[in-house]
Amino acid sequence: MPIVRNSFIQMSKLPNLKGRISYISSKAKQENLYAVYETTDRKFWTELARYNQEEFKKSGTEGTCIEARELIIALPESFVDYEPDKLLKLFTEHFKQSYGVECISALHHNKRKTNYHIHLIFSERKLLDEPVEKIATRNMFYDENGKHVRTKKEILDEAGQLRSGCKIIPKGEIYERNIFTIKDSRFKSDSFLDEVKRSYTDIINIYVKDDKQKLNVFDRNGVYLPTKKIGKNNPKAEQIRTDNQYRTMWNQTVDRALISGVSEGQILEVKQSEIGQKVKASIQKSGRNPALLKSLIMTAIYALELLIGKVFKMVSQKADKGIETVIKAEPEQIPVKAIKSFVKAESEPVPEMPKKSALASKYPRLADIYNKLEKQNTAIYEREQQLASVEKELAGAKGIFKAKQRKELQGQAEQLKTQIANMKQYLSSIVQGYGYKNVKEFLAEFKVSKAEYADYQSTVAKWEQQTGNKAESDSLKTRLQRKQQEVKERENNRQSHHYRADRGGR
Repeated sequence: MPIVRNSFIQMSKLPNLKGRISYISSKAKQENLYAVYETTDRKFWTELARYNQEEFKKSGTEGTCIEARELIIALPESFVDYEPDKLLKLFTEHFKQSYGVECISALHHNKRKTNYHIHLIFSERKLLDEPVEKIATRNMFYDENGKHVRTKKEILDEAGQLRSGCKIIPKGEIYERNIFTIKDSRFKSDSFLDEVKRSYTDIINIYVKDDKQKLNVFDRNGVYLPTKKIGKNNPKAEQIRTDNQYRTMWNQTVDRALISGVSEGQILEVKQSEIGQKVKASIQKSGRNPALLKSLIMTAIYALELLIGKVFKMVSQKADKGIETVIKAEPEQIPVKAIKSFVKAESEPVPEMPKKSALASKYPRLADIYNKLEKQNTAIYEREQQLASVEKELAGAKGIFKAKQRKELQGQAEQLKTQIANMKQYLSSIVQGYGYKNVKEFLAEFKVSKAEYADYQSTVAKWEQQTGNKAESDSLKTRLQRKQQEVKERENNRQSHHYRADRGGR
């Protein structure tokens, strides 16, 4: 199974439209510029920038005027085989037809030619068929900032003269001329970028030549947190790197929670209550605060670990009562009732032996992966219990006479923390080594495969009872071929996704 890749589409606001257009479309500024495509002439963009600045000034809004918006769309490297002009036209016209706004785009490679991508600039306004002009019904007064004021007195100086920059529009003249519509509010909505990602991901997947290059859209409403890409010369690189570290810690804890048996619904509740709602409230109150996000993620992780601990405790209690809770590598064979006498009619044809579905055939291998995950998760939990015990002992080691003991305990605690961190990383990497992007994706296939395998066994049991024949188990050759295929898959996946092979518990 190939590694599932997420599509990358980023949107940014443009305060300097003219400069940005020049940057993406100039061969002098772009070393690897392959094509430029425009849905309208350049005059449109000049007028748009001027109009947006005028409207922004009139609004009296603080901050920076947004003249247009830009999408950066990452493409699979195999797309270099398509004609650049036609490829760019396809992606640009798709956006214009979908949203009805003008666009200008450029197709680039980075300097090392490892990142094939499109820059697509689009307008939030449409050009009106006919300008809308407003006629003054009385004299109108505007101050130095272009703001409309009620009386002439408000724009005069102490000497009664018109202040510099102020103006008067006489009755009967045009005081406002609109050539553009208002900005389309949907481009500001949270759902817009997700919609665009899905739309372009569908297009990309149509034209990829290799199924391994097919893309997925990251589910922002799912149990995982997305990590952010760090662009070249990004001034916030260190901040993003730290942010990604905490997001990864959350995702690793989610993997553990899913393996432990915590439901997706419970995980989503923790994510929403401890991260989503609190981040939203914080932004509304005091703006973005990266430091706060780290704290919220850690609190959410503690909440998940509490649920994981609860599951382990319940499993332990059941084990004490002799209830089997561990899923075996192979389901037990369904017992077949002994047939006292079986006589096959000569004319009666023998039914064909049931065949395994593709997913049913995968089950033994998937069950083995599952057991590896479960074993690793249990090892992490046991190591966490050791850490808790050491920290409890450390808290009780007070006084000057226990300095040596404290030092030894602190060393043990730090060693255990490092081991646990490595073990968590390894747990997530297990499924990645087999081509799955995360534990959730693996479990989805595992559960379906397990159900189909059980159905197959049931069908085989009925066939044996009906025919009196015995179904052949997998031959040594078949098992060897399956093992060879597994090794091949892992080697292929290692080439496209580097992951830690260290179990971390050493």
